[in-house]
Parts: sequence; C-alpha cells; structure tokens
Amino acid sequence: MTCQETGRLIHAFVDGELDITKSLEMEAHLRTCKSCTLAREEIRALSSSMKDASLRFTPSASFEKRLRSAVRREAKDQPVKQGWWRWSMAAASFAVVVLAVWVTSMILNRPSSDNLVAQEVVSSHVRSLMAQHLTDVPSSDQHTVKPWFDGKLDFSPPVKDPKEQGFELKGGRLDYIDNRPVAALVYQRRQHLINVFVWPAKSSSKSTTQASVSQGYNLIRWTNSGMEWWAISDLNLAELQQFVQMLQN
Repeated sequence: MTCQETGRLIHAFVDGELDITKSLEMEAHLRTCKSCTLAREEIRALSSSMKDASLRFTPSASFEKRLRSAVRREAKDQPVKQGWWRWSMAAASFAVVVLAVWVTSMILNRPSSDNLVAQEVVSSHVRSLMAQHLTDVPSSDQHTVKPWFDGKLDFSPPVKDPKEQGFELKGGRLDYIDNRPVAALVYQRRQHLINVFVWPAKSSSKSTTQASVSQGYNLIRWTNSGMEWWAISDLNLAELQQFVQMLQN
C-alpha cells in the first residue's frame, strides 16, 4: 500500500470502517511509514478534541423562565388542548431559533480552510524541531534531495539551493498536511531553521504572497507553477521574505 492510498483511506481506518483485509494492509504500511503514522495520530487527536465539552452548547439560564412564561400565557387564554398545541409550537419555534443561532455562531467562529492549514504547518514545524525528525534525507545537495522524493510522492517537488545568498539547504523529509503527504524542504539561515512545505495546488493560477504570524513564527504562503508553498521560521520576516523571493525566481 502506498502513501497516496493510505491518505485516501486513513480517515475510514481511524473510524474503524475498513474491512479486515484493508485494515491489515494499513497496519502493515503504518509500521514502516513515519509520515502516515503521524497523520493517523493527528486525526486521532482531532477526533478527541471534537469531544471536548467546551464545544457543546448550553442554553442560557433564562431559557426555562421564558418558556414557562409562554406556557402560562397560553393556558390563561385558550382551552387546555389548544393551549398545549400552541405551547408546543412556541417551544418548537424557540428551539429552532436557538439552534439556528448556535449553528450560525459555530459557522462564523469556525477557522477558515487557510487558517486550518496554517495551524497544521505550525504544528509540523514545531514537531520537526522537538522530535529531532528534521530530515529523512540530510543533504546540502539539491541533486540528492530532489530525487529522494521519487516514488514517495505523487509529484516532484522543486528544490533550490540559495547557499550563495546565505540560505543553506539541509535536506528534506515526508510530512502530512491538508489531508495528503507533502514534501518538506529544510533550510538554515545562521541559527534559524526554515521549513518549506510544498504540494500540488488545487488551482493552477498564481497567487500573491501572503504573510502571517502564528505562535511567534513567521509564515509565508504562495502558489506558483501549480504548487502550493508554505515557508515557516522564527527568522525575522524581512529575511524570510528575501528567502521566499529566491525560491520564486
């Protein structure tokens, strides 16, 4: 089983929806693939976080009071049967309104797709530093790093080496972002490490460079030549932008 096949089935595998044959194939692949194993753990962590009690909606304390008041008003003015019917309708209408407000609030507060990817980029960058899994192929030679990805990904990542400008290529590794295996290229500027993540873009159009800050790290995202790129580092933004311009040229 390849990493690409695993990426398509890993959610069903974590949810226990695969048949025994596919499950055994997945387990065999995960025993030998760090990238896909990492993806499985991230999915498990997300599933666990979705069960957090803070995501549950609790009606306000005044809800019961307003509901009882509505029932009493209906009981005074209408026969019991008619009052019960109107109370039921009022309660149902109020419940619908409460649900609509909650759903709207969840949608408005839900992170955008780009923000979710940015969070994954930050997590992958931090994890690569903490777990001492910075590279699978440690090399400063772009002609060693680029062919290493052959057969491991369904695309060939561009690899540049701007060493003469003070940005040294340190190697590359496999990672997992936005529900797919990606290439991670590692560079160094003095004592600052830079992770560059690249994978095929969903759109072939070229996008403008977008910079942001998350958890103290500078991030720059752009799309070029059919590829989506994310660069992240604790390097100052001006030098990181200089580095990105070299990759774009």
